[in-house]
Amino acid sequence: MKGPGFLDAIQAACPDAVVGSNLEAIDPWIEIASEKIADVCRWLKMNSDPRFDALQCITAVDWCEPDPKKAAKVSWQPHIELVYHLWSTAARASLVIKSKLPRWSGDRPGHLPEAPSVAGVWRTADWHEREVYDLSGVSFAGHPDLRRILCPEDWEGYPLRKDYQMPLEYHGIRGK
Repeated sequence: MKGPGFLDAIQAACPDAVVGSNLEAIDPWIEIASEKIADVCRWLKMNSDPRFDALQCITAVDWCEPDPKKAAKVSWQPHIELVYHLWSTAARASLVIKSKLPRWSGDRPGHLPEAPSVAGVWRTADWHEREVYDLSGVSFAGHPDLRRILCPEDWEGYPLRKDYQMPLEYHGIRGK
């Protein structure tokens, strides 16, 4: 799996998909263009060598610095990074797929960024994508049942966003 040959195979199967990589890291990773995520994941499960038959988790990382003084010193633009941890049972190998999304679709606060769902590739993605949607505010196009999984349906906001502010009250119950 390590080496440029693996990246070449992904590029041949899904042109213009790979936008970055580090296959020598402790957790080797490949950055994929967000619109190509489902295609690459399908290929990794069905056709790659090794085949990645399991999705261990999907995580969203909010690259945002809410403090204006600290934000002025960072070298990156605010964004959401989706991180997919894959496993090949036969090869006993792991792979991390990353993809960057804007924090808000069209830079309009409240308009969720969107990535293609991989629930059709790995069944377990159903719950992982719902968790990312619920806590980090990422929508997954093509998801069979995208709704909150941990927070109540009427909860406002996304608690794992770095600029999230906990409400003082919920249904008449005051927080600490």
